[in-house]
Amino acid sequence: MKSPYKTPEQLLPYKPLKEILAAKSPGAYSVGPATTIYSSLQLMAEKGVGFLVVLEGEKLVGVFSERDYARKVVLASKASKDTPVREIMTQPVVYVTPNHTVPQCMTLMDQKGFRHLPVVEGNRVIGVLSIRDLLKEVVAHHERLIRDMELERITLLNPDPSSY
Repeated sequence: MKSPYKTPEQLLPYKPLKEILAAKSPGAYSVGPATTIYSSLQLMAEKGVGFLVVLEGEKLVGVFSERDYARKVVLASKASKDTPVREIMTQPVVYVTPNHTVPQCMTLMDQKGFRHLPVVEGNRVIGVLSIRDLLKEVVAHHERLIRDMELERITLLNPDPSSY
């Protein structure tokens, strides 16, 4: 038997991923597979990010993070000025499409243990979601839900609309 009660997400859905991405700078910072790790780190520092997508043309072939650098370059004693990103990038890439939901993205990031998630539409990267982006949406969603529930409670307890 189907429950007559709706879940909080059914009552007030999360924002679509495209809407969350629209609040950020468009696209994602990227490098090619032949770009040196050093140049990639310079780009990260210049842009104030800790994650880059690795593109061959427009095709997503890998990702490169500060964590990749720490574990696969520093600890492996590789030379960042001579080593191309392709040698240490994370692949295959786990990504989502705009059809995924915030809870699905959170679950995926938790299960896989990473903090950035490329969003791909067709064969093109349209943005990157960070755990911070998703947490901000979850908090905003809960605030909207609480506000709506408070308003509903006031309406139920005060049926006279002139009282509010």
